[in-house]
Amino acid sequence: MARLEHVTHGIPPTFDSRSRVLVLGSVPSPKSRESGFNYGHPQNRFWRVLACLANEPLPTTNEQKRLFCLRHGIALWDVVAECDIVGASDASIRNARPNDLTLITKSAPIEAIYCTGAKAYTLYRRLCEKDVGMSAVRLPSTSPANAACSFERLLREYAPLMSDPSCDKA
Repeated sequence: MARLEHVTHGIPPTFDSRSRVLVLGSVPSPKSRESGFNYGHPQNRFWRVLACLANEPLPTTNEQKRLFCLRHGIALWDVVAECDIVGASDASIRNARPNDLTLITKSAPIEAIYCTGAKAYTLYRRLCEKDVGMSAVRLPSTSPANAACSFERLLREYAPLMSDPSCDKA
């Protein structure tokens, strides 16, 4: 039987003064923590979805992913700063402490907040929404554990992240 492990986030947020949307996961998976960047599992569809929506090549390095987000006005982080969790199972999260998301919302003109998955959304509403002062939109998870959600549905659901015509899509 798998055991709870205490995890401290360790991946800094990605944002700048032009970030207009904030995308939040729950907590980085073991693969993301290993790679040092969000959505680092090779089977996670997050980067493929965004690259497809932007009609750009798939970013593969952490720096390419960071620059992709900044170029498209996307701030990227997670709801949870530390917690107890079994592997990458969001359902097992216990004793969650939130990241201070106001670090981003007070520094960037965030217009919308999106949570990637049910657990990120639930944790955001419970731990962060009051302090941030903005409600969030729940998106389907791009995790390989959510294989029932088609790539086409992910494209439809994630399209608002890329909808700002002022973003440089070159």
